[in-house]
Amino acid sequence: MVASKAKEDEGKPSTIEMLGGIEPEDLSKFGLIPEFIGRLPVNALLQELDEEALIQILTEPKNAITKQYQKLFEYDDIELEFEEEALKEVAKTAIKKKTGARGLRSILEQTMLDVMYDIPSNDKVVKCVVTKDSIMGLERPQLIEGERKKKEAADKEPKKIEDAS
Repeated sequence: MVASKAKEDEGKPSTIEMLGGIEPEDLSKFGLIPEFIGRLPVNALLQELDEEALIQILTEPKNAITKQYQKLFEYDDIELEFEEEALKEVAKTAIKKKTGARGLRSILEQTMLDVMYDIPSNDKVVKCVVTKDSIMGLERPQLIEGERKKKEAADKEPKKIEDAS
């Protein structure tokens, strides 16, 4: 019965699509006070994020979550790679949990937490690959061992601070 209901809903437009637009009267019916409604210069209609939009949020912005994790791993001279299927699984999980873009970070944190604590103490790991199975919790991210590049000490000599007086 539930499956047949889902099939019926596929052809119907969503509530957001049916609304088409929001008028100030709609907001007052929803319970907002007129003083607040008058201060809203623009009323916008938002659409739910789909899988493609969530993947873009994960990867494209300057401070995207995946780029943040890659930078953290870079501090330990470790390359971090996210497989395309893993990113799709993160987006699917966010949609399934109905958390939208706000839930993306917590989904990745569940996968990355143990690895982030284990990797810095393991000098053999050079690369970490996050897979679909690791996002689903079936396995840990794949750790690839090799010889790490050592950071060159940029500040071999401590800088001397001159007396300004």
